[in-house]
Amino acid sequence: MKLTKDRHVVVGADFAGYPLKEAVKEHLQERGWTVHDLTPSQEDAPMYHRVGFMLGAQIAERQYEKALAFCGSGMGIHVAASKVPHVHAAVCESVPSALRATTANNCNLLAMGAFYTAPRLGKAMADAFLDHSFGDGYEDWQGFAEYHRIGFDECENFDYEAYRDNGFQIVDPGVAVLGDEPRGLAF
Repeated sequence: MKLTKDRHVVVGADFAGYPLKEAVKEHLQERGWTVHDLTPSQEDAPMYHRVGFMLGAQIAERQYEKALAFCGSGMGIHVAASKVPHVHAAVCESVPSALRATTANNCNLLAMGAFYTAPRLGKAMADAFLDHSFGDGYEDWQGFAEYHRIGFDECENFDYEAYRDNGFQIVDPGVAVLGDEPRGLAF
C-alpha cells in the first residue's frame, strides 16, 4: 500500500472538478508528493460517480491509504466513493473540516467541489488532510481516540441486516467515555 507518510496519494476528477484537481496536484508535487492521477485528461474524464468508484477501489484494494476527489460540488463524487467498501469519505469546504475529517473521523478520502472551493483553499485543505492522521491534536483529550475509534469501527463493519433485525440498534455497541474537553482546543 502506498502511504501518506511516504507522501503518496491518488487523485481523480470529473470535468467540473478537473481545474481544482490540477491546481492541488501541482501544489502537492511541488511539496514532494507522488501523485497518481486517475484522470489525466479533462476531455476523457469519466462521470463524477465513476471517478468516485475508481478512487474508492484504490482504497478498497489497499493500493493507496488516502485519496483526493474533485467534482463540481464534491457531493456526488463523495456519495459514489462512499459506496465502495472501506472508504470513509468526507466532503469539505474549509480547512478545519478537512483537518477534522482525518484527525477525528479517520476519513481516507477527501472530496472537494470546484464550484465552491478556490485553488488556494483546496491546496490548504489537501495539506491539512494529508499532513495529519487520526488523533493528531487530541492527545490530551481523555477517551477521544476510543470514542472515535468506535465510530470508525462501527461504520467499517456496519451490517444493515443485523441492524434492522436488532430493532434498528447497533449490535454490541462500543462504549467510550469522553473526559473534559482540553482547554484551548479550537477544533
